[in-house]
Amino acid sequence: MKRREFFRNGTLATLGATLFNPFSSVANVLNPIATSGKAKNIIFMVADGMSTGTLNMADMFLNRKYGRSSNWLGLYRESRGTRALMDTASASSLVTDSAAGSSSWGGGVRVNNGALNVGPDGKEHKPILQKFKEAGKAVGCVTTVPITHATPAGFCINLGSRGDQSKIAELYLPLKFDVMMGGGNDYFSAAKRKDAKDMYQQFELNGYTVIKNRTDMLAQKGGKPILGVFADDGLPYTLDRNQDNTLQDTVPTLAEMTKTAISIMNKNSKGFVLQVEGGKVDWAAHGNDAPALIYDQMAFDEAVGEALAFAEKDGNTLVIMTTDHGNANPGLFYSDMANADFDNFQNFKHTNEWVLKQIRKGDTASRVVEQIADAQHIAITQAEANDLLKYYNSVSEEGLYNEANLPLRKLAEIQQKYTFVGFGSMEHSADYVELAMFGPGSNLLKPFVKNTDLHNLMLHATGMI
Repeated sequence: MKRREFFRNGTLATLGATLFNPFSSVANVLNPIATSGKAKNIIFMVADGMSTGTLNMADMFLNRKYGRSSNWLGLYRESRGTRALMDTASASSLVTDSAAGSSSWGGGVRVNNGALNVGPDGKEHKPILQKFKEAGKAVGCVTTVPITHATPAGFCINLGSRGDQSKIAELYLPLKFDVMMGGGNDYFSAAKRKDAKDMYQQFELNGYTVIKNRTDMLAQKGGKPILGVFADDGLPYTLDRNQDNTLQDTVPTLAEMTKTAISIMNKNSKGFVLQVEGGKVDWAAHGNDAPALIYDQMAFDEAVGEALAFAEKDGNTLVIMTTDHGNANPGLFYSDMANADFDNFQNFKHTNEWVLKQIRKGDTASRVVEQIADAQHIAITQAEANDLLKYYNSVSEEGLYNEANLPLRKLAEIQQKYTFVGFGSMEHSADYVELAMFGPGSNLLKPFVKNTDLHNLMLHATGMI
């Protein structure tokens, strides 16, 4: 498809968005900062695995506890920015995985699930951050999961299978991207890697500054490429971090990583392109872990706030907010006490994963009831506690990101009786997902797009094509 056939004239595009988008207005679409000109910078925000219900519940939580909107839905309420729906399919399935989802943006084509910018025919498609790096822009990724995980990798490298994260760490080395931060010590440390390669040393020898804690990250001023790794695997869930002073001192939030990356990369006179991923949103959805899901979505929204604040002040930055796919389709369902039931989450101190890791084989039902009451302020029954204990004695519950075989689904089912938040599954969904943009280039967004359309949109918004 030719570019002029896909990208409508700016006035027609914004008129179309107005007709199909009840949250936009003529006054807004004529805002020169929001809709006209070329973008010098792009901040691409991904709440991985964010079903619409996840976005909604985080906003409802913020409204009920703090009396304010989420930054994302605040754009809609205030008629700022542009909104669309996005089709997330991969080449091999209506239901994408994160590798194919990110590759659709990164390489501009649909690939099979599991592949990173390698098409079904074996052809490699240059990832978008490599294109922007060659154009002279600063580029990078920050995430709450391993920096070698599928979503950041989809913007960066070509590989037939997402599974070899140690290989992905090696492929990052020659790219000299400006900022790469997240978890993933397992794939850089000589003590953790199967081949005993010291990738930290290799990155340092190639001119990188390697940082491993929050204090050192906050002190960074740029000048050299930065590799920041703050956990063996993914970073801790936000709710659990909030209860642990050591984690708060040593592990940065996604908002802090985002703000630091922007401040460093903004020194480049030709601009920057940054991908920001709330990757633990997806992990929480896979675990049907409602408290983890809501609090990590709110943490992602804090990062959205940092991006929007910078973009509003800068005037040359396009902020894109979306997800690669839905996951588990959670939501708050009807009960006579729906408000009070949902407000129970305001008293939670820990995620379901944290709670289940405290339970041991041989614990009594009374002890389990007490543990959950202390961590989550809900009083389950003795019978429900015994149902959980069965899994520690004989039953195994497997699942993605559940290496400890914790009874995550069972606790979610029990918890639903006290919060009325339920889940449709523990897997990705084929739902069309939310997509929003703010800043120069947002006028290019049509009301309904395919995920691959965003590749050329970014190139077009920055004048690359």
